[in-house]
Amino acid sequence: MFRHVGKLGHMSSGRVEQTERRSGALLDHLARRMRLRSESVLAPLGLRPRHLVALTVLREAGGISQQGLASSLQIDSTNVVGLLNDLETAGLVERRRSPEDRRRHVVSLTETGATRLNEAECALAAAEDEVLGALDPAERDTLYELLRRASSGAPATCVEAAGEDPDTLC
Repeated sequence: MFRHVGKLGHMSSGRVEQTERRSGALLDHLARRMRLRSESVLAPLGLRPRHLVALTVLREAGGISQQGLASSLQIDSTNVVGLLNDLETAGLVERRRSPEDRRRHVVSLTETGATRLNEAECALAAAEDEVLGALDPAERDTLYELLRRASSGAPATCVEAAGEDPDTLC
């Protein structure tokens, strides 16, 4: 006996049929399993998920300013400094002054960083195989496409989903 959130974010009196299937709890459980497994395979490589994301952005960008990296990662520039300190200490990235603007640092992936990123991606693929082991390859492809589609176009909030009709239930 769940209630839906109405247009203004208040609980409505609408009821959900008990036979109605909801995916939120299953997605949360699967995400938690994947996150825990990912963290456990990244740890022996000296990486955390945030390191992996930064290394991936750097591989794709080829070389990017610290400010550009902070923007791409959507984190504060002071936090990106700490992140880069970790990665630079491990020899995975290199910061150099920009020849065009000496006030700016350009960050790039080192050869060691590219190798470590490849190792991490292989370890994560094995972790994903473990977590999604109950699905055959075609089902995994379908799951990926459905998740990609759901994450790219869905309204951010129930209020946005309700649109113009205040009586619409989410």
